[in-house]
Amino acid sequence: MEKSILKSIFDLSEHSGPLSGMFEQPETAKDWEPYMLTEEQVKSFERDGFVTGIKILTHKQVNYLNEEVTRLQGIGPREKKLFYHYESNESTDPGKVLFHAIGAWRASPGFHDLIWSPAYRMAAYQLLGGSFRFFHDQLFFKPARHGGVVAWHQDFSYWTFTKPMHHLTCWIGLDDATTENGCLYFVPGSHKWGLLPITGLTGDMEAVRKVLDEKQTAAFEQKVANILQKGYASFHHPLTMHGSYSNYSERPRRAVVLNAMDRSTLGNTKDYERLEALHNFPKMEQDKALDSRFFPLLFDGDKELEGLKIPKIDAKDLYEI
Repeated sequence: MEKSILKSIFDLSEHSGPLSGMFEQPETAKDWEPYMLTEEQVKSFERDGFVTGIKILTHKQVNYLNEEVTRLQGIGPREKKLFYHYESNESTDPGKVLFHAIGAWRASPGFHDLIWSPAYRMAAYQLLGGSFRFFHDQLFFKPARHGGVVAWHQDFSYWTFTKPMHHLTCWIGLDDATTENGCLYFVPGSHKWGLLPITGLTGDMEAVRKVLDEKQTAAFEQKVANILQKGYASFHHPLTMHGSYSNYSERPRRAVVLNAMDRSTLGNTKDYERLEALHNFPKMEQDKALDSRFFPLLFDGDKELEGLKIPKIDAKDLYEI
């Protein structure tokens, strides 16, 4: 898309499709094959609740998105209104910093086109077991030496304003993620625990222990670090327990998170107890399909992949549908 046209679109959600040539798009079913997860990767996701080490971005694309992260940290009030949530520092520790924003795809051409990445879309289709819509994105930035935590949690505990539970999270590193700079950790198998109470997102890392039984506590001690090179991603189930510790290193830790949902997901806001947290989100009516321009259909796999044999999960076995 020409820059002059792009500049005329203030809210990029008005354009449902790639704005640029950032990602080459497959034209035939066979063109999707290079992006396909293996059967072993799909089974790993079914067993552990996550799969990791999937390349999404080149170094050039990572650098471009990091420039956008810097720009988005300095935007004014008008542009901030495009975001569903925007906190320059969401950390509850006065000595730490955690930049967290939801909605960058509406304000940034790079993050808008990221959701159309073929590698992302193919993997999400396989791990959701069918066609899907975009839910929302998140940016996280932990600066060097005093980056804050993201406490242990399950994503769906914050998303019960939708139904059924048929969501998927993709975490993409914009810096190399290590144990020193606050990488993500997962608890293998925790996606089979059921939904647990919320214990906080940016406070006490160990608060989650209060809601774990003896067996879960033992599993929690077997948590694994999601060490990733920049440009690579992990995908996890909406009930997988995960969190990330402080950044004490000399390097920043930036990441973008893409959240997807089944194409038939409905609003479930009638009795939602945290409605105030949704005041900047798009309209989500009770029992109405989330199919507005804010939730674009990212992949119609049955149509795009016709005739292609693809390993994918059985959604009925893994999600509450």
